[in-house]
Amino acid sequence: MPILYAVLKNLVGAGEAKSFFSADEQQLIMDAIQTAESKTSGEIRVHIENFCFGSEVMRAQKVFTKLNMHSTNERNGVLIYIAVSHKKIAIIGDEGIHKKLGDEYWENLVKNLISNFQKNKKGEGLAQSIIECGKQLGNFFPRLEGDKDELSNSISF
Repeated sequence: MPILYAVLKNLVGAGEAKSFFSADEQQLIMDAIQTAESKTSGEIRVHIENFCFGSEVMRAQKVFTKLNMHSTNERNGVLIYIAVSHKKIAIIGDEGIHKKLGDEYWENLVKNLISNFQKNKKGEGLAQSIIECGKQLGNFFPRLEGDKDELSNSISF
């Protein structure tokens, strides 16, 4: 399996996946992905769904594969997975980026994200986490001339 790391935490707040973030927040998140990826060859995706029956790690791994995130040239994709009704979150870093950052980075990223969710700054908090991921990806996988955006920047549901 191409995925080497996932961090799990309880998610604060609930609702329906497609309305978990307002339209403005969704745009903020997609803009953050575009900004983050402008300085790196890495790819960041956000996937939101209502339910996660069973292991959220296994579900996030399936989504990671379904979204072809394991197919990036440098194995440097990051998936932020949220199951809103079951209040779960997983962040998956493919092997290329996980080798560079290690466990502590992902744990801190999730802690900051959860803290922002608890402050009712869901969209802003997720956008900040995405920008932070982009900075780290850019440190290890800078965007080079001719790099192409390999995956969609839209939120998947």
